Amino acid sequence: MSARLVPRAGTPDPALTELRAEVRAFLKEQIDEGVFTPGIDTWLTRWNPEFTRALAARGWVGMTIPVEYGGHGRTFMERFVVTEELLAVGAPVAAQWVADRQAAPSLLKYGTEEQKKRFLPGIAAGEICWAIGMSEPDSGSDLASVKTKATQVDGGWRISGTKLWTSGAHHADAFFGLARSAPLDPAHRHDGLSQFIVLLDSPGVTIRPILSMSGDHHFNEVLLDDVFVPDDLVHGQIGAGWEQVTSELGYERSGPERFLSTFGILESLVHGVADGSVEADTRIGATIGRMAGLHRMSTAVSESLERGENAELAASVVKVLGTKTEGDLADLADEIAGYTATDNHLAELVRAGVMQRPGFTLRGGTSEILRGVIARGLGMR
Repeated sequence: MSARLVPRAGTPDPALTELRAEVRAFLKEQIDEGVFTPGIDTWLTRWNPEFTRALAARGWVGMTIPVEYGGHGRTFMERFVVTEELLAVGAPVAAQWVADRQAAPSLLKYGTEEQKKRFLPGIAAGEICWAIGMSEPDSGSDLASVKTKATQVDGGWRISGTKLWTSGAHHADAFFGLARSAPLDPAHRHDGLSQFIVLLDSPGVTIRPILSMSGDHHFNEVLLDDVFVPDDLVHGQIGAGWEQVTSELGYERSGPERFLSTFGILESLVHGVADGSVEADTRIGATIGRMAGLHRMSTAVSESLERGENAELAASVVKVLGTKTEGDLADLADEIAGYTATDNHLAELVRAGVMQRPGFTLRGGTSEILRGVIARGLGMR
């Protein structure tokens, strides 16, 4: 076992610096032209299909998808740079997020040739949206306890069960549904799980909104009532669902959205201190230091994924530390500036950050579950 929880980040690439500048210039133009207003947690809450298609037209969606499947054949690190800039400025990227972040890599790794040709070009063009079909009522982050059942029938499978906290399902075209395809063996709880590509306009799919305390709608409950999934939409191998979903979670947990969701608040606080509208506070500087460290750690995980390495442990570390930081930042800004900040934009960002704050350490696996993953990876349990 490596002595490092997170691998060391490599030497910065000048070409990535040029790409970062290009993305920043584009985003500034978009803001100046009123295409979008920077926000908080926008990879989850802000759907703007037109903006997503504009990004796709510049080659900034589906960047790591091979050219033969409609993508751009670029590196994980190039995608990482674009991702960071989109998150830092609070761009409305929810329409492409899950499809680009984890559906595409999972399709490339486990999908059939037919599935790749069917879905990947649309993802790269910003025309196919994806959701996540993992969590369930009474299961939380314990995915081995899912009760959604898959029964084999002539020509495919019938799926019945409920998925919960399914972000963007009311907009999405499909998700990978994790279901139990064989009876539960208490001694081998991870066996007998499989993934299925569920088209969300299929007969038997009902999507019910779950409103947040702010009244916003991005979460959903998805009921699957004897939904037919043909054999050609089985994702990967029957019975290999646990291995596949764990691989998928590596992409979900390691990205910069795990610490940059509230970055706009930090930037506004710094500007406020500079112009005298916000009182100087040493905790702002300490948060900048945390952000710098998380940037390096997340960079290292992305480099590890690019090398094809198993990044589950490192991704869990980044996720635990990152979501704690973004939540602490929302709380700090609420204490320093509050909803009544003289800068109306800062006040709105603080309000949004506090509203979204309860979910930061839950999504992608609770901090409690991930601490167990880390402990197990270190041989402590």
